[in-house]
Amino acid sequence: MAKETQEGVTPTRMELLAIRKRKALAERGHKLLGDKRDALVMEFFSLLKRRDEVRGEVFQNLQQAKEGLFKAEALVGPQEIERAINGTTPLPPIPMAFVNIMGVRTPRISSEVIPDDVPYGWGPSPPVDEVARRFLRLSRSLLTLAEVEASIHRLAMEIEKTKRRVNALEHIFIPRMEAAERYITMTLEEREREDFFRRKRIKSLLERREEAKL
Repeated sequence: MAKETQEGVTPTRMELLAIRKRKALAERGHKLLGDKRDALVMEFFSLLKRRDEVRGEVFQNLQQAKEGLFKAEALVGPQEIERAINGTTPLPPIPMAFVNIMGVRTPRISSEVIPDDVPYGWGPSPPVDEVARRFLRLSRSLLTLAEVEASIHRLAMEIEKTKRRVNALEHIFIPRMEAAERYITMTLEEREREDFFRRKRIKSLLERREEAKL
């Protein structure tokens, strides 16, 4: 059975030493990958909690923005709202960078380009200014949610990839090297026993010849 499962393995001491070195390296890699997987999972669940919080903020800001819009339309009319929207200046491009988390590039979206408030007297009336403030808050929270969602997606992909590598080492490569190590060890021990008995027989034959000469 051992020979059937160890095709291509040369049962020599040099090969045994090489396999032991590779196994030790694989075991160290398994530990490091396991630690990385655990750290990624902790970060992943932390982001899931953060996502729930940001989603709550988005929902709250959305409700407030809708209520403010309905109120402003009732006070100044939808035409004034539309004119205010058409008169706005487009925001500059939103900068984005990346942060390394355990080897994973996660996005960081800068929402500072979106102001916290509108200039005094920006709209045709205070209700329109309030609508603008509420939609600005909504926009900032949406950018934060996009950042968290993208980070969760990237971490989930890395966790899955790391889990596959850990499982491959644990269930395929390390057991395969352990089996090869056992096979070589048993083969070498068997050879040593055969050599011992062969030398013993040769010694016995030589002793008998010496006795016959006498």
